[in-house]
Amino acid sequence: MYPELMVIPMREELTRIGFEELHTAADVDRVLTTQPGTTMVVVNSICGCAAGRMRPAVRLALQHGAKPDHVVTVFAGQDREATDRARSYFTGYPSSSPSIAILRDGKLVYMMQRSQIETREAQAIAAELQAAFVQHCAVPVVQ
Repeated sequence: MYPELMVIPMREELTRIGFEELHTAADVDRVLTTQPGTTMVVVNSICGCAAGRMRPAVRLALQHGAKPDHVVTVFAGQDREATDRARSYFTGYPSSSPSIAILRDGKLVYMMQRSQIETREAQAIAAELQAAFVQHCAVPVVQ
């Protein structure tokens, strides 16, 4: 684990734009099992290149159009209990930090892993997230 002082700025990149930090397994279960709709779970990380691209990409993606109903984050290597529990909802995917998941009513509908983040620029990551928001988070128009 890194000293908390080192990770505060990385946490704040997400919390200052409205992300709720989840620190325990109970926090994760509460959010993912009781809040209806879509929830984006960002597994934050201290990893320089991948996380340094992921956080700006998430900020960009949330500035346009469709968005998840809820946005939450866990911090890998810091909030281990919460991170492990969040990953338990990402069925079919190995642990990855950073990563971004979208769940609808507690069920995984979209996953972006580190391998899809670390080689791309923030704008490309944001564009993919925006497409995922349109597909999974947009409210259908009732006619």
